[in-house]
Amino acid sequence: MPACAGMTALPRSGLLPAALLLALLAAALPAGADLPVRVVAVHDGDTLTVLADGRRRLRVRLTDIDAPELGQAFGMRAKASLSDLCFGKAAALEVRGRDRYGRTLARIKCGGRDANAEQVRLGYAWVYTRYAAADSPLYALQHDAVAARRGLWSTREPLPPWEWRRRGTAARGLAPSQSMR
Repeated sequence: MPACAGMTALPRSGLLPAALLLALLAAALPAGADLPVRVVAVHDGDTLTVLADGRRRLRVRLTDIDAPELGQAFGMRAKASLSDLCFGKAAALEVRGRDRYGRTLARIKCGGRDANAEQVRLGYAWVYTRYAAADSPLYALQHDAVAARRGLWSTREPLPPWEWRRRGTAARGLAPSQSMR
């Protein structure tokens, strides 16, 4: 089949099978049910890879939070925190959708603990105001972390990752969409 201009074909073992598996597994679960998984990799403070149904890897972006990038202050600590919470553990995904990069968007509970909330509570992630609901309980957790000067809040004026990415993109002369690939 010829490819359209500007498009690339997905490899057979790529995103399409993972997306199909996720859709089938999610459809088989009652509304609001959790998808059982095992965390097999932690990439940074808000992204990990899970193994679903014992064989399919899904890259998961934690919803409603944004952790420092790895090259940013507290980036490695945020990754270590998420790793301590989740790596190698059985977990449950509350799938919310997919992002433009093909990642599964979800809340994740590792060992019964809400990792999205824990990252904010420990001061290793911001509430991502662009996506979090205005009445999200994450705001109260962030307020407490700020007041207690936990994690990234121990510094004077921590730079949110969305601002850090924007500044880095401008410094490299890239359009924002190019920097996120």
